Amino acid sequence: MTNRVGIFGYPLGHSMSPALQQAALDDCGLDALYEAWPTPPEKLEAAVNSLREVNCYGANVTVPHKVAVIGMLDRLDPQTEAIGAVNTIVVEGGEELIGYNTDIHGFLTSLSSQAGFDPAGKRVLLLGAGGAARAAGNALAQKGVRSMHIANRTVSRAEALAAELSGLGASADAIAIDSPELKERCEVADLIVNCTSIGMQGSSDEGRSPLPEGWIPGGCLVFDMVYNPEVTPLLAQAQKAGAETLGGLPMLVHQGAAAFEMWTGMSAPIDVMMEAARKAMAELTR
Repeated sequence: MTNRVGIFGYPLGHSMSPALQQAALDDCGLDALYEAWPTPPEKLEAAVNSLREVNCYGANVTVPHKVAVIGMLDRLDPQTEAIGAVNTIVVEGGEELIGYNTDIHGFLTSLSSQAGFDPAGKRVLLLGAGGAARAAGNALAQKGVRSMHIANRTVSRAEALAAELSGLGASADAIAIDSPELKERCEVADLIVNCTSIGMQGSSDEGRSPLPEGWIPGGCLVFDMVYNPEVTPLLAQAQKAGAETLGGLPMLVHQGAAAFEMWTGMSAPIDVMMEAARKAMAELTR
């Protein structure tokens, strides 16, 4: 019988996960189908429970369900519990639903393998305070960054995340994303990470950058988690400033590879997944 696996989110028009995961399943010779499951919030619990009723590996979870899904699972692994957001569900023994977050793995692997960047002792500016920022912040705290400034439209959310990361031993503070002081934080940053959807194709913020022109220093690394388009307005600004850049596609592939290995117990074919993601990106931008 064909195994099923898929992704919960709403809407799901821009998701690359079906293309890259199906390519991996096929490359490994597995009889499995990866599907997009557009699921509005009011139908999420029933959809999650249905994972127990079919021959199913599990699921990926994306916006807006990464936090809401937690109460629908049987347990979380400890790291995921600390982050407070789930992006992967594994069906254990055909009935137990376990929540994981592979974003930390995807984030750190991208930093090291794609950019050769070691966060230890570095000054970081995080843009955003949602689930993606929580994963990035936790990852950077683990790696011993020197300082983290968290900029967000809603300052109270940034303050809550800063307090949480300070509890992990990081030196973290919060700032409004439209504050004049943000320019000073940019100027001294070794790493700037966009954890928002600003600049994403198809979003209400398409074509925009989270930072004004001229704020990015030439000596830093700018990591934009947005993967569509591959060169976002923020990355274009960074390139113009002479900064190093890293787009969101490698993170998407590496977090997906970690999920694939949890579901199947097999090594993920990273190159195959990356090629499939790039092809899917090209299709989207036609």
